[in-house]
Amino acid sequence: MQLDTKIDNRAQEELEKKYDTALNTRDNGPSFRRFVYIATLLFALYHFWTAGFGTPVDYVHMGIHLSGLFFFIFVGFPLLKTASALKYKGPSIWTPGNVPLYDWAILLLAITASLFLWFSWRGFDGFGIQVSEQTMRQGNPSTIDVVLGSILVLAVLEITRRTIGFVLPMIILVFAGYALLGPYIPLQILRHPGVDWHQFVNNMYFPSEGIFGVTLWVVSTVVFHFVLFGVVAQRMGLGQFFVDNAMILAGRYTGGPAKVSVVSSAFFGTISGSSIANTVSTGSLTIPNMKKMGYPAHFAGGVEAASSAGGQITPPIMGAASFLMAEYLEVPYTTIVIAAIVPAAMHYIGVMSIVHFTAKRLGLSTYTKEQLPKFVQVWRQGWRTAIPLVALLLVLFSGYSPNMAAFIGLALCVVVGFSGLDKPLTLFAPFALLAYIFWKASPYSGGGYSPSVAGILSALTLISCLHRNKLQSFRALFDSFHVGVQYALPVGAACAAVGIVVGVINTTGIGFRLGFMVTGSAADMASWLAPLLDWTSIDAFSQSALQQFLSLVLIALACILMGAGLPTTALYIMLVSVAQPALSNLGVPPLATHMFVLYYGVISEITPPVCASAYAAAGIAGANPFRTGMSAFSLGLGKLLVPMVFVYAPTMLIVLPEYFTLGSFLQVSITCALGVFVIATAVSAYFLAPLRHIWRISIAVGGLLLVAPSGNSDLVGLCIVALIFAQQWLSAKKELKSAADYS
Repeated sequence: MQLDTKIDNRAQEELEKKYDTALNTRDNGPSFRRFVYIATLLFALYHFWTAGFGTPVDYVHMGIHLSGLFFFIFVGFPLLKTASALKYKGPSIWTPGNVPLYDWAILLLAITASLFLWFSWRGFDGFGIQVSEQTMRQGNPSTIDVVLGSILVLAVLEITRRTIGFVLPMIILVFAGYALLGPYIPLQILRHPGVDWHQFVNNMYFPSEGIFGVTLWVVSTVVFHFVLFGVVAQRMGLGQFFVDNAMILAGRYTGGPAKVSVVSSAFFGTISGSSIANTVSTGSLTIPNMKKMGYPAHFAGGVEAASSAGGQITPPIMGAASFLMAEYLEVPYTTIVIAAIVPAAMHYIGVMSIVHFTAKRLGLSTYTKEQLPKFVQVWRQGWRTAIPLVALLLVLFSGYSPNMAAFIGLALCVVVGFSGLDKPLTLFAPFALLAYIFWKASPYSGGGYSPSVAGILSALTLISCLHRNKLQSFRALFDSFHVGVQYALPVGAACAAVGIVVGVINTTGIGFRLGFMVTGSAADMASWLAPLLDWTSIDAFSQSALQQFLSLVLIALACILMGAGLPTTALYIMLVSVAQPALSNLGVPPLATHMFVLYYGVISEITPPVCASAYAAAGIAGANPFRTGMSAFSLGLGKLLVPMVFVYAPTMLIVLPEYFTLGSFLQVSITCALGVFVIATAVSAYFLAPLRHIWRISIAVGGLLLVAPSGNSDLVGLCIVALIFAQQWLSAKKELKSAADYS
């Protein structure tokens, strides 16, 4: 009997609402709910249109985007998220649309502050207010600038608190307090002249720094579009195609259900901007199957959480952080994608290996051939759903902008999922897309597609609609846009708020001060440890080597703690602003620095006590959330170790010519993969036979030595592993002989 692997979008959305607060909003009543629904569609269509036909000037576009965030968040998220506040209580003059009057007042003031720069950019004279053009006010804000800027700062903190909780606003308030109270800081190294409130608002309000800085710009022009693409692509059938192919690839092997979870989550990671969405999408199918096959509930949830969190480091999208990274480093997007391939592979090698050996230890069965989807049937019905992703990657790797790639991907999602020959009225979508492609290929578009790109995109468009498969309804399309906007709200709010942190760092130079504090603390600890380890005569235990290692450990811990509960893009922006100076002091290449903080920030997704992905997985598995988080953390050990490797050996990132040689790359990558594999046996307590006591500790040490990017440590690690392999081979042989004698 074949397994049911069908994704129920409606059931999945209910699960997402249960475990992701971004979708759990207040009921606005029947009439106003329809208005908000239409408004989300218009908001999505505005971004879709600007991605394809040109984005307005930065302060206009960011003002519109921020106004949308204020509207949807203040309308949908109450001051305190209680069951009573979310419930619709009927029409009232005090709560129009179930929104209290104070929320309406804050909303209107916040939108006014967002749009004021647009209206006053060339000067403003009206309603008894007269202000000069913006260039004359930069550095010397008018009274109304200070008032509206203050409102904007407070409103941004409030929408961040309402969507993702207190942690990030509290961090931002600490940074703001540091900027304002600089002369009164007790520590000499952190003390600075300080800024008054007028100057603080000036830096946070006016474009180029603060809220209207690069963070909000990238979110409103790139990140929003890819969050939307991930949701629409998944709901038009690509998610089902991923799950079916994961079943075909991994379902027949030892630990089949768990390996399906790993593979399907890796596939989802290529399009998803949210680890919780990834967890719910695949976990709703894989977690029950893992439990049926005999996996403990907490382990089943941990596998899904660790695999799904890995999606945030999986190219090409990497939770949309890849585009921000390319922007910050001023390198081509393809550079980031290539650099991320091997480190992401190490994470999945680790998770897959632990799953395999745990299944061996527990003696679990796998799926039978009859239970798995048929390859021919899956590809005959689903291959078209991969066309939008193929087109998106084609446009990206051809050198066009990310928002252009997202436009093409979204447009083809509509064509593939909702247009077909048997529904002639739906063919307006492919014809409109073909007209757009021809226009972009013409000389009148002002620099568009090359003939080859235009030809391939035209062919993909035609192929996309030449089928008679069951199509989604346009209501389903609208619902996917609606959900996509809801997912983008916390990301947008957090990134706007993180702009305040970036502004404070640029104003005060605190990043460099923190960098000196980290390296100074590490130097103190190294000076205490080095004499104790002098007898070893090992270079790795010298004072300078210990200082570098301890600095990296301190920065990694700070990234995990500060990244707790934040969307990937927001945590990346904040962490790279704070940690980059410290890593630069250690001589770490900029690309390795950015990848390092992203990896350790994302690890917070599976690190108790704040591990959102693990909690969602635990809810589906019916398991203890803390135990599930611990299982997810142990499964993610590859992701924990690999950043240290590419910091010490940047050859793993491939794209840094001053470090890369084929020999060094192969040595570092192969031994790291082998080390992660070996450590997985220690975590699982099983290799060829059960691993107990000293053998388990020894093989973990051997794995760590293999992971360390050093020829000498590799040789020692191989010797240890070879010794334990011999012991395991003899133990396995003995068990087989005992079983044969018993039978």
